[in-house]
Amino acid sequence: MALIPEDVSVATLTGGSRVVSLESGSTKSFTSEKDMIEILLHECLRAKEFAYCPYSKFRVGAALMTKEGNVFVGCNVENACFNLGVCAERTAIQKAVSEGHMNFRAIAIASDLEDQFISPCGACRQVMREFGTEWDVFLSRPDGSYLKMTVDELLPVSFGPEDLSKKKVFSIHNGY
Repeated sequence: MALIPEDVSVATLTGGSRVVSLESGSTKSFTSEKDMIEILLHECLRAKEFAYCPYSKFRVGAALMTKEGNVFVGCNVENACFNLGVCAERTAIQKAVSEGHMNFRAIAIASDLEDQFISPCGACRQVMREFGTEWDVFLSRPDGSYLKMTVDELLPVSFGPEDLSKKKVFSIHNGY
């Protein structure tokens, strides 16, 4: 069985973003969870191949699906100044946002860890949280197995955009 069904269109956008449209114009729509998971796992494994990780040798790929069915992929990109590197999950999210997409359905993450599921770092969890708590995160292993969680399960009792507008005890003027 092919990982991406034959009548699902795949396009490469300028800048290298890959978009998989689940509404390919045919009468058949691939919006089932099984199809979504197969597409995301295939794409995050593929994205892992482009990882730039000369220092850690720890490849990570991510595939993010918007609610409209577009998929944006990302890989980790390291830097000799270690704190300037960026994770695969944040790369995929930033690519989607830069193309005007901010409503996400799911993200899948892949690495080379043989005996455990890859898990996003704290920074990636907080960036995911910026876009809601009730979308799916698929933590995978190279053998194709995965663990399904939500952003809320990955980052419980989280701080999000809505917290900034909550009533405060006092206000600080800081000289203004």
